[in-house]
Amino acid sequence: MSKTTEKLTDALYGLGWGTVKKLPEPVAVRLGRTIADIAWKKRGKGVQRLEANYARVVPDASPERLAELSKAGMRSYMRYWMESFRLPAWSEDRIRKGLVIKDVHRLTDALASDKGVVLALPHLANWDLAGAWLTTEMKTPFTTVQERLKPESLYDRFVAYRSSLGMEVLPHTGGSAFGILARRLRAGGAVCLVADRDLSSSGVEVKFFGETTRMPAGPAMLAQQTGAVLLPVTLWYDDTSVMKGRIHAPVEIPETGTRPEKTSSMTQALADAFATGIADHPEDWHMLQRLWLADLDPEKAPRPQKGTQ
Repeated sequence: MSKTTEKLTDALYGLGWGTVKKLPEPVAVRLGRTIADIAWKKRGKGVQRLEANYARVVPDASPERLAELSKAGMRSYMRYWMESFRLPAWSEDRIRKGLVIKDVHRLTDALASDKGVVLALPHLANWDLAGAWLTTEMKTPFTTVQERLKPESLYDRFVAYRSSLGMEVLPHTGGSAFGILARRLRAGGAVCLVADRDLSSSGVEVKFFGETTRMPAGPAMLAQQTGAVLLPVTLWYDDTSVMKGRIHAPVEIPETGTRPEKTSSMTQALADAFATGIADHPEDWHMLQRLWLADLDPEKAPRPQKGTQ
């Protein structure tokens, strides 16, 4: 990405957080849908990749069905951005009413155990709203990580945005994040990680919709190292303004096996939980990048290190 493009990207995000949050909600909804439909009609690389990923999730879908899914997927993606730009201006009441969670007792039980809890999510619906709901409705601050973005000012915008919602944000790179996350968990705290796409060379190979990809080892390794409860979470939109979610059953630490074997097994369990939520609501899975190993350029793809980080 050129310096000019980086500056333009930063300016556009700044415009979103500065302007969109001031719009009346119905206007923001219409704007998001209009932008999504324009992007979908242009069929750029992101839309094409989204459609190709949906073809893995819904393998028997016709070309017409895949086109419908990608159009709905872009609308869902832009709903995420319109909501995210407006979240800092939402009242606590609006945030509380913005999400309804099934099986929330699994979360309350985990928090009450004082063991610490790792919440792992895929890129479904609006994970930022889920985080704001956790800090507002559940009165539970948490720690997360943020991918380093270019330019640095854009990274700073995202950190400031998520910090304003009550999150402690650590950089994904730099080496110290894992240790800080572990300390938060040992103190009985919460950690939230978006974990359906590996950003390092140390991901765990998993089977996902029948093919091999890599997912981060971090959630499983944190649970093993600290004894924290590992909970998969999936989210989705429907025809209302209220997002829905589900807390899945805890991923247990295997009683036998080496640490890499346990990490592999637990990460596969996470992938299986993610797959159920994505299969039920594929249009809300915002995966506009290559994911499966078969889609990656073998010259550019990092070498997998099974079960390690």
